[in-house]
Amino acid sequence: MRFLQDTNKRHEENGVIFWNKDGTYIGSDVKIGAGTEILPGVIIEGNTTIGKNCKIGANTHLVDMQIGNNVEIRYTIAEKSSIGDTSVIGPFAQIRPGTKLGKNTKIGNFVEIKNTVMGDNSKASHLSYIGDAVIGCGVNIGCGTITVNYDGAKKHTTNIEDGVFVGCNANLIAPVTIGEGSTIAAGSTISKNVPPNCLAVARAKQENKEGWTPPKKR
Repeated sequence: MRFLQDTNKRHEENGVIFWNKDGTYIGSDVKIGAGTEILPGVIIEGNTTIGKNCKIGANTHLVDMQIGNNVEIRYTIAEKSSIGDTSVIGPFAQIRPGTKLGKNTKIGNFVEIKNTVMGDNSKASHLSYIGDAVIGCGVNIGCGTITVNYDGAKKHTTNIEDGVFVGCNANLIAPVTIGEGSTIAAGSTISKNVPPNCLAVARAKQENKEGWTPPKKR
């Protein structure tokens, strides 16, 4: 406990702001920039570097992370990855090893991302799984999107080029490339490459059964 207090005190003397030093664990090799706020319950381990003026939210756990300046992370688990300046992560996100997020990116609530490169100003805001992907700049990943990266034997890569808009509840079956400026219609399952600047729609045809009566409960 004395070691923990001494480490936190050293960071505080260097300009780090603790909401509760006694309720925070900072490893001895961690580097934190001045003006960064650390909320209660945070655990930061390993070779982690955090830039200036960040906000690390309550109960966040960081391991071997490289984090830029002015980043906000809320209720998140992140390990062996990097996050660019002015990005917003969480709440309740998971950043798994091998992820490299550019500047001003957003990984929102209940998003899991692993082994993925995401360019500047791209975002996945809600309820998505993004694995083994290369994502360009200015990309929007809609709610419920999944990169289907595993065929049962090998992992495959999804390439999403700059300016792509992926609608909600889309499945991108790797290996696949979504061309620059294209739109994936909500509810689509994409298994073929999409050329640049086009709309891709891949849905079963809807049928409405008129006069249908639901079964009655006994």
